[in-house]
Amino acid sequence: MKKDDCFYLGKIVKKYSFKGELLAKLDTDEPDLYDNLDAIFIDLRGNLVPFLIEKSQLHKSDLLRLKFEDVDTEADADALIKSDLYLPLELLPKLEGNKFYFHEVIGFTITDNNFGIVGKIVGINDSTAQALFEIDREGTEILIPMNDEFIVKIDRENETVIVKTPEGLIDLYLSE
Repeated sequence: MKKDDCFYLGKIVKKYSFKGELLAKLDTDEPDLYDNLDAIFIDLRGNLVPFLIEKSQLHKSDLLRLKFEDVDTEADADALIKSDLYLPLELLPKLEGNKFYFHEVIGFTITDNNFGIVGKIVGINDSTAQALFEIDREGTEILIPMNDEFIVKIDRENETVIVKTPEGLIDLYLSE
């Protein structure tokens, strides 16, 4: 399994018991969706390794308590602390309407109600306070904030994101 075929679920943050149990901080708004997993991929030195889950349960709302098969000691558990957790993309819950996963809209065309076709979404920059659509318009990079007020519609059927940006925002990138 490659990382490109998976999504980041969270990180193992600490041990829970002396019997190899661990606590993972999940990167999700709905941790209860991941309470009954059978297996999970753990990133060990750049390789995704499958681990079977003996039992799991939510712990203090945003932590998932995990007991893996064959992880029975403190030393076994110590080796996994700070490891990232991944699941296959097909396990992501389907989103509808204007909710979307970042990876889902890469390659979509972005159209502005005022400007027209802006270009293709080539990436999402989420390293800033406000996540941004990275758009390629015939070699020119255009950044549009992923603001709920700007997003009019996600049209999955036609692979299009329709936005309504403030007047002049797109022109700023084209007036050079």
